Amino acid sequence: MKRLTLTTSAIALSFMIAACTAPEKADEATLDTAESVAVGVAEADHSVEIAEARAFLERAEAELAAQSRIAAQAYWNQATNITPETNAAAAAAGAVSTKLAVSLANESKQFDVSVLPADLARKMTMLRTGITIPAPSTPGAAEELSQITTGLDATYGTGKFTYKGEALNLDQLSTIIETSRDPEELKAVWEGWRTISVPMKDDYARMVEIANEGANELGFESLDQMWLSGYDMAPEDMEAEVQRLWTQVEPLYEELHCFTRAKLNDEYGDDVQPRTGPIRADLLGNMWAQQWSSIYDVVKPDVPGPSYDLTERLQEKGYDAIKMVETGEAFFTSLGLDPLPETFWERSMIVRPEGREVVCHASAWDLDDEEDVRIKMCTEVNSEDFYTVHHELGHNFYQRAYKDQDYLYKTGAHDGFHEAIGDFVGLSITPEYLEQINLITEEEKPGADADTALLMQTALDKIAFLPFALTVDGWRWGVLSGETAPDAYNTSWWDLRLKNQGLVPPAPRPADAFDPGAKYHIPGNTPYLRYFLSYILQFQFHKAACEQAGWEGPLHRCSIYDNKEVGERFNAMLEAGASQPWPDTLEEFTGTRQMDGSAIIEYFDPLMLYLKDQNATESCGW
Repeated sequence: MKRLTLTTSAIALSFMIAACTAPEKADEATLDTAESVAVGVAEADHSVEIAEARAFLERAEAELAAQSRIAAQAYWNQATNITPETNAAAAAAGAVSTKLAVSLANESKQFDVSVLPADLARKMTMLRTGITIPAPSTPGAAEELSQITTGLDATYGTGKFTYKGEALNLDQLSTIIETSRDPEELKAVWEGWRTISVPMKDDYARMVEIANEGANELGFESLDQMWLSGYDMAPEDMEAEVQRLWTQVEPLYEELHCFTRAKLNDEYGDDVQPRTGPIRADLLGNMWAQQWSSIYDVVKPDVPGPSYDLTERLQEKGYDAIKMVETGEAFFTSLGLDPLPETFWERSMIVRPEGREVVCHASAWDLDDEEDVRIKMCTEVNSEDFYTVHHELGHNFYQRAYKDQDYLYKTGAHDGFHEAIGDFVGLSITPEYLEQINLITEEEKPGADADTALLMQTALDKIAFLPFALTVDGWRWGVLSGETAPDAYNTSWWDLRLKNQGLVPPAPRPADAFDPGAKYHIPGNTPYLRYFLSYILQFQFHKAACEQAGWEGPLHRCSIYDNKEVGERFNAMLEAGASQPWPDTLEEFTGTRQMDGSAIIEYFDPLMLYLKDQNATESCGW
């Protein structure tokens, strides 16, 4: 939609056309003509400014694209080989990128977006809101900010904790959290990883101070308001939208929490995990208690389940990391999308390399905004990474799909779209799909009586995650707005984790703790609302795609594998990038302009009925 400020002559002209044609009520065609004339006059009156804005944006996009390629390579080098030299190079590239982005954003303030055509106004707004951590134009600020952000990233990536005489990295510590059922060991490892983030706190507070100065300079009250301005609606409306979506799905989380807590009480007893109140965060099989599927053996429902274990089956079938990625690629190409370029296989980091420090956190990369797409993973042959591969490749196929858009439009319709794409495909990793790719046989394919068990496995990942995603950016919004002072960082973190997730640490936290920094996306400065939105959208996409495919069974059993018709519409959504407001893109694929959590409720309906029955005698809530 165009936002226009019409001149007096344009308003008068549009009124005269309507009045002369139909004194009582103009017909629709006449009104359209009047609007077109009014727009034309408005644009003519601002033709010089529009031409200058167009030239500015063409220059800005060219400069940003060139610097993006330089910075992306520096960041890739640092993430895949952490050394003082690569840290310095990444910091230098980051400083140049930040200076350029802030300079262009400030320069854009000379243009009044309300008089620009819709495409120019959209780009101008994106230019002003698209900087994650802006620096002010004060001399030295960009360099200081870049040094801090690079240092935080390196501190996280090289973090180790010595346990039983061995210095263990995050992968090794996470394996203990996932597999151990010894509460004392879990507590020791959980607390140990959080020692790596203690040194981050002062730098993080300084980074917030600098970034807020940058946001102020760009016209925002604080950085949280700047982040929330990137969703084609006012920040306060976006916050309300998030709460509306959470309200839709919160009852399912509360039932899952209640059921899980009872099972943990059965496993560990009252002294470790009481049957009422919050859950101890270190018992949930994940370093951050964001996904709970690793404790499925503890909390599995007393119903028939699948006869196979996907991790064991992958290993039995001789899968290695490369074959895992090839299988993920094959899903996307089965929908009619083009295969990944040869350079993807030559340049990606698919396994942890020997002899150098790397950031193992899985991520997808686009180094040239064209064909040089890559993933960075320390892939292991297990079910979790099987799904993660599909998620990361979703980013890469999205990046390739919109590569012909203008530079500022080479991103997702909003950031939640980008995160949702691969996970939407992951919802089609059903028993039917596993049979199609020969991971299980027809005889092993579970019947409807296994639905509750299969849905529980999915819910432990998908539903358990939702309040965690709210917590990360809920905490960060308080920090960025100044509402949460540095001395309250950790207290605020655990207040929100209790409120949203019903979780507590295994023991009181030390006064110097900075537990948010033990989660990559905090020192890495990756906004986290995108993940919450993606978990809503992926189910909404899944429902729409299954309807397009003519699926008539339960939503959780639908797979769109090898459906070219769905793939064609899917690819059209990807190709649009950010070239139009996200409700337009959403509507083209799903038929609705509003994000909606009802598809989650439909997907998990059999599980919800089971949980309510099992929880009937429990005291739910915390």
